[in-house]
Amino acid sequence: MQYILATHNQNKVREFSRMLEPLKIEVTTADLPEVEETGTTFEENAYLKASAACKVTGKPAIADDSGLCVHVLNGQPGIHSARYAGENATDADRIAKLLDALKEVPGKDRLAKFVCVICCVFPNGDILTSRGECPGSIAFAPSGADGFGYDPIFLVGDKTFAQMNSQEKDAVSHRGNALRTFQKDLQLYCNKHEH
Repeated sequence: MQYILATHNQNKVREFSRMLEPLKIEVTTADLPEVEETGTTFEENAYLKASAACKVTGKPAIADDSGLCVHVLNGQPGIHSARYAGENATDADRIAKLLDALKEVPGKDRLAKFVCVICCVFPNGDILTSRGECPGSIAFAPSGADGFGYDPIFLVGDKTFAQMNSQEKDAVSHRGNALRTFQKDLQLYCNKHEH
């Protein structure tokens, strides 16, 4: 069975393929129009992207929306994580802006969580939504060479996401948690609709 993944991010394609292979699901991408993420939650934005991809291709479509929520910033940057430092900002720009916003905040108050919501929309109108979270805190300076986005400043225990190898990160990350839940939900859905 072929599912469309609504993303241009090859890292995500690899991650989803790895997780969904046991379900005999082939993950592929398509040339999809950009979807304006007008939702106010991760759930709404993931649904907007999946629903548009399903309409265009006529196949089941999967999309995810994720972001970093910092408690003392009332959950910011949240759904605006990618655009936090402006349209053409780099990961380094976003990290610098966030560290600047937290410069007066002591270690114990730098709590944050990464959130990932995966949505799958089927041509028959069915919708599956799975959410994963990873609690952590914001470091005082970037550290580690792996990962992308806010990974170099997101601490889980004494390591940032950027200091973990992909197995370590998958085991605890918001996307890993969301994918594992999604895998179970999709398995149940497929079992129910096989007959």
